[in-house]
Amino acid sequence: MKYSFLRDNLIFVVVLFSLFACHRKRVLRDREIVGDIRQLSEVIPENIIERLEYIADNQDVMEDSVPALRSGALNYFYQQTNNNPVWSSNGVLDGQADSMYYYIIHAEESGLLPADYHSVALDQAMKRIREDANAKKDATLWAQVDLLMTDAFMKMAMHLRFGTGPRDSITLRKDSVYSDTLLANYLNSALHQHIIGPTLRAQEPQHNGYQLLKSAWVNFKGKYSEMKWDSLPLTYTDTAGYRQLLINRLVQSGHLDTSGGHSSDTSLLKKGIRAFQKEFNMYEDGQAGKKTIQTMNKTFADWEVQVALNMDRWRKLPDTLPQRYIMVNVPGYRMELVDSGTVAVTSKVIVGAPRTRTPLLNSRMTNFVMYPYWRVPFSITIKEMLPAIQRDRAYLAKKNLEIIDSHGNAISPDSVKWSKLSKNYFPYVLRQMDGIENSLGIMKFNFMNKYAVYLHDTNARGLFANSYRALSHGCVRVQQWDSLSMYLTKDDTRHPRDSMRRWLANGDKKQIDIQHSVPIYFRYFTAEGRDGRLVLHEDIYGEDRILRKQMKR
Repeated sequence: MKYSFLRDNLIFVVVLFSLFACHRKRVLRDREIVGDIRQLSEVIPENIIERLEYIADNQDVMEDSVPALRSGALNYFYQQTNNNPVWSSNGVLDGQADSMYYYIIHAEESGLLPADYHSVALDQAMKRIREDANAKKDATLWAQVDLLMTDAFMKMAMHLRFGTGPRDSITLRKDSVYSDTLLANYLNSALHQHIIGPTLRAQEPQHNGYQLLKSAWVNFKGKYSEMKWDSLPLTYTDTAGYRQLLINRLVQSGHLDTSGGHSSDTSLLKKGIRAFQKEFNMYEDGQAGKKTIQTMNKTFADWEVQVALNMDRWRKLPDTLPQRYIMVNVPGYRMELVDSGTVAVTSKVIVGAPRTRTPLLNSRMTNFVMYPYWRVPFSITIKEMLPAIQRDRAYLAKKNLEIIDSHGNAISPDSVKWSKLSKNYFPYVLRQMDGIENSLGIMKFNFMNKYAVYLHDTNARGLFANSYRALSHGCVRVQQWDSLSMYLTKDDTRHPRDSMRRWLANGDKKQIDIQHSVPIYFRYFTAEGRDGRLVLHEDIYGEDRILRKQMKR
């Protein structure tokens, strides 16, 4: 019995030691200097193997504490090379290593972070190689550089194609990851053909919107990345001291030049504020209001993140879009109909207020209706219209509303006991009759979606002059509804343009079926590029804040 006890304890100690040994962090040798550079080809493979084992044992974290894309991808690639280095030869960096390094340190131009691609470790290693003769004979250093470069290429290829943010319900890409085999083939081909740069560029979205955003961002970065500016108190006070702070801030970012006038001149200050508001896509009233001050207090890093988030959103679209489609940019208050790569129709739009958001979606537009009825949604009926009707029965006539019972029949308002109705009991539907005063205006564009939203005209057309247009209950009001309808039917002989004009003039209520349904996308882009200029939009629904947390930016 004593022997059994000792044996069991011995087994426990052995198992415990084995577990500790298996999970003990592997230690990499610091350096291995060869006597002759020609010996590197013999020693570097051993160091590469050692580092591959280290990465696998270290939960895919590399020696610079930056996670690898996948240890499996690295292992597969180096199996093809017999663990030989691919970014250097006989103590000399290959020209493609310089190309890769260039893309790493300029990663932010594509909305990525250089640090994710080992920029710090590579910068230190390459500096040693260039300046220290002994470093050129260090096999461990060459192995480190090789693995970091390879992982950087693989990771960047993945991130440029698929992004770093999460996929969501409207992501149209069917693929979301590159296989180990494909990554290895990409890298081998790029190295052998000396096309590291073109290979990486080919991973980025080729959509015009993405390319315009990237180009505009490079221009913006060139202008502001080296500038520093002061923060302002959030509460504006109309004092000489505060005005001077504003002037200093505008001078720092180049929006005001005080060399030709007195620095305390009020008209000069307003001119500077307007210049700032114009560049940052704000209402140009020349007043330092709350939103203007908040925007002035943003740092260059804030703009960098905002652009990065929107580049990532482009990466969630498929490689190619249909020949003809409609894109609604919700925070940009803009609709575009794109045909064969050209914007054929553009329009200001009004979108849902933050409490009644316009949903992001994918669908196909199938028809539009002239002089539509408006079936008032239940939420609007209960929250807005029922209280108004209970206060004043004349509200129904003022809004041209009729009451529809459960059988689909219009009934007299006098037959309804309005005081008895509530959100728990409302067996009717309110319907607004067609006409100029109809909330849908003259035209409604239909497409299938679970949110019961659509595009439509409006009887409150003056609101299109507002700079802030998140005002609707969720549907999208289109200023250029006429141009949109005419373009959708321009090649349809069933609906000649003359007939369409006549029907509109006569007030005819008609449904026009679109000959070939048109894909429609509602998206959320708070940064765009136009004519080389970065156009920034307010994050009206807070989607940027959410995505920033998800992407850990």
